[in-house]
Amino acid sequence: MLHQGRWCRWSNPFVHLLTLTVVTFGVLAPLICHRLLHSYFYLRHRHLNPMSQEFLEQSKQQGQAALHYFEELKIPNASEASGSDAFHPLLLVTIITVKRQNDFHYVLQVASRFHRLLQKCGVRCRSYRLLLCNVESDPSDHQDVRLLSSFFPVVSRDKTGENPDPKVNLFEKEKQDYVFCLEQSLLAYNPEYILIVEDDAVPEEEIFAVLQHFLLARFSKPYLRDALYFKLYHPERLQHYFNPEPMRILEWLGLGMFLGPVLSGVYSWAVGRPGPSWPIVLFFALYSMAVSELVGRHYLLELRRLAPALYNIVPVTECCTPAMLFSAPSAQRALGYLKELRCRRGFAKDIALYSLLQTTGENAYVVEPNLVRHVGMYSSLRLNNNPKLL
Repeated sequence: MLHQGRWCRWSNPFVHLLTLTVVTFGVLAPLICHRLLHSYFYLRHRHLNPMSQEFLEQSKQQGQAALHYFEELKIPNASEASGSDAFHPLLLVTIITVKRQNDFHYVLQVASRFHRLLQKCGVRCRSYRLLLCNVESDPSDHQDVRLLSSFFPVVSRDKTGENPDPKVNLFEKEKQDYVFCLEQSLLAYNPEYILIVEDDAVPEEEIFAVLQHFLLARFSKPYLRDALYFKLYHPERLQHYFNPEPMRILEWLGLGMFLGPVLSGVYSWAVGRPGPSWPIVLFFALYSMAVSELVGRHYLLELRRLAPALYNIVPVTECCTPAMLFSAPSAQRALGYLKELRCRRGFAKDIALYSLLQTTGENAYVVEPNLVRHVGMYSSLRLNNNPKLL
């Protein structure tokens, strides 16, 4: 009788589910996820400093590799370098760049990656072009652009000999540089779409396959075709479900509604129950939602990289502009809007662009997961002598 009583207690679903909860969140998740940067289980005090130093060292090595790549690359003839064989490209990738710390060669990392991917893409990307936009105060002082000018067309803000306007703060200058590069992209090539990429945003391997899917299929929908812009990057630390964006809450609930019945069915089969009850379904719905949030939504989004059609396009979020896609008409509208705004601390160009959605009634979207990696830990706007990954 004693053994039978113990067996009844252990066969109780409450005991099973309590044990699963304790083992998952008290043992397995902390052990598995303590080095995952964007997880709630990340041990920041133990891992952040060494991981930041490792990232900086890796970035420096990649910068040197990009430098060697262009030093050893055969210089194309003039027509190839200028891209004169496609004056009206489908997509123009414009890299906006300013002089940074030489050791990391950020712009060389970005340009070499785009060059490799364009070569790999072949005839499918024959209507794509790459343009460098040098916004350094003295353009000739940007040595990496001088090297790249042998391979790609370059436009520059020629300010040599001019004194900078003391009334123009760094955030307004950044916006003016952005406006200049967007305007020059339209004038130089008259493309159908412009991808403005900052010089520390390295493209992911599948970026062109995903963009082709968007340009040829997804953008046929009017609400996407008429959008003001598409963000191709949002900081991973801001991608959790528990955020102000209401669409993520709906996605989170949908995840629970899908996995709750599935996991409860598996549980019922494993313990020999005739079928799941509503309390068990509810438990597994909440359990799966908690696991996905605490481990990190960012890692769940990575599964979408399996195919371009799985990438998600959702209403845009506020922060950050490392990679922005504009259609030609939307670029013209954005130029008109931005020229009327003045940026300042707390109202940089990313917030300015986002604010336009409320004042103009425009729509904009963000692509998930990210199509670029932000590798620049040293900002051109904010001094930071001891950068960290978070």
